[in-house]
Amino acid sequence: MNVMNVFEAILGIRSIREYTAEQVEAKKVRSLIEAAVMAPTATHREAWAFTIIQDAALLQRLSDATTLLLNAQHEHDVNRFKAPACNVFYGANILIVICKNKNQPMAMSDCWLAAQNVMLAAFAMGLGSCVIESAVLALNDQQQKIHFGITEGFEAVVPIVVGYASANRVSTKRKRPLILNWFKTKTA
Repeated sequence: MNVMNVFEAILGIRSIREYTAEQVEAKKVRSLIEAAVMAPTATHREAWAFTIIQDAALLQRLSDATTLLLNAQHEHDVNRFKAPACNVFYGANILIVICKNKNQPMAMSDCWLAAQNVMLAAFAMGLGSCVIESAVLALNDQQQKIHFGITEGFEAVVPIVVGYASANRVSTKRKRPLILNWFKTKTA
């Protein structure tokens, strides 16, 4: 495992949208889930659960379901999702779905904190990752929930693809922080 400090990881991490066919080892996937559950929580209820999909046929089925729903709702760049070989998961071979317990307060926040840990840990292990929010709609469809074992009382919040990047990571420029105001104690 690579050793880097947290600022190297934060400054280096990028969403990866192109993956090799190389399988991610089960040990690394377990490490990603262990990193997820170490995330801070809003109420210490750890109101998350995980579904891991590492089957190409199931990922394609879910990609197709996502594409159908997106095209029906016209919420995205429709031309992208009409391509014959469309795969919303960019060819990654693992999808980690972070689900929230619908009966717990602040569960959404906890899931996003867990997601950040997954992505930073993946980067530190030499893996790429990308949140695929467009898949949430399909994952929360009742048929898909049953198929993927998302039990009653839970709903998908953050689907993250993970895999080996097929190209070097390219840094992107970010805007300067927009600080609306900064209230400080005045000194005499």
